[in-house]
Amino acid sequence: MCLGVPGKVTSVGEDIHQPAWVDVCGVQRAVNIALVCEGEPSALVGQWVLVHVGFAMSLLDEQEAQDTLEALQSMQAVGLELDEVRQTGAIYAVR
Repeated sequence: MCLGVPGKVTSVGEDIHQPAWVDVCGVQRAVNIALVCEGEPSALVGQWVLVHVGFAMSLLDEQEAQDTLEALQSMQAVGLELDEVRQTGAIYAVR
């Protein structure tokens, strides 16, 4: 399964051939914006994008980005509980 992670564009280069910098969960990442940039790259600063393997795949509104981040965090919590069950052999994890 492949996942895209929402990130907020914090800075861009002069054209689409230069990477943009995107804040993904507090980490700055260089991202290719060629797939989502339809005008001046500077118009993307402050926008939310869905990032997958170093590419901005689509634009998101802030609510959609926050909802996706919450879902990913929830999936991580379930994964941690499953790991605990596998390690302890317990059928039910009580918290």
